[in-house]
Amino acid sequence: MQVFLQTLVGGLSLGAVYALVALGFALVYRTMGLVNFAHADVLMIGAYVASTFTMSEHLPFAVAVVAAMVITGLIGLVIERMLRPLEGKDFDLMLIGTIGFGIVLEALATLIWGATGRAVPSPVDTPPLHLLGASIPTYDLVVVGVAIVAMIALTLFLERTRRGIAMQAVAMDYDAASAAGINVGRSNAIAFSIGAGLAALAGALVGPLLYVSPSMGGSIGIDGFAAAILGGFGSIPGAVIGGVVIGLLSSFSAGHFHGYSDLVTFLVFAVLVMIRPTGLFGERTVSRA
Repeated sequence: MQVFLQTLVGGLSLGAVYALVALGFALVYRTMGLVNFAHADVLMIGAYVASTFTMSEHLPFAVAVVAAMVITGLIGLVIERMLRPLEGKDFDLMLIGTIGFGIVLEALATLIWGATGRAVPSPVDTPPLHLLGASIPTYDLVVVGVAIVAMIALTLFLERTRRGIAMQAVAMDYDAASAAGINVGRSNAIAFSIGAGLAALAGALVGPLLYVSPSMGGSIGIDGFAAAILGGFGSIPGAVIGGVVIGLLSSFSAGHFHGYSDLVTFLVFAVLVMIRPTGLFGERTVSRA
């Protein structure tokens, strides 16, 4: 029971991070019909920026996270602006463009911070909680709590604000939204910026759990991408559920299969996708191809 509880909480904290990554993927895809392959490297930049502000500038962790989200949000705006001339003209080149931006971001991170990476200390000094004999790290609970707040805030933005509703309209019918006078370019820019901010939040939160390095976006990005597919690409609730499922699969498979945990996780993922190819909450999204 002790091991089960510790593995469960660890899986939920990882799942919360994957859910944030999947939300960023889903938001851009839902609005533009585009998979942003630079998303994982934006996460890596966010992790580095947050850790730098915390460890070198000695800013409070919460302030460092917000600063990282602002900086990566600006990076998202730059990426969208660079891709905008291609929208509706060359969809394949837009996809290649996102891959190129990811390569550039990884190279910049190596130049600025080096290739060795860094270990980030936990920002929470509170002793672990003891429940039914299990020792549960307090920071894991903080990660889950922050992720839940971010998910609720995103949902409220999309459902309760004029800009969020406009973005939903673009997702449902691009041509009708344009005809109704909605500034599609602005909606796309906001989607990229929010998606980048979510990636930075995920990177900042996962930094103390894992190891911050220029290549960290690859592994976390793959898991977040898998979570988005499992939940149903473009589905906001699906991204959350998919992230939790992938996180729990990773945590429990690591506890039982050790070196083969990734293999087991993605075998289960493949089976689930074969059973339901559209994902758990698959829905129709905009197509620009």
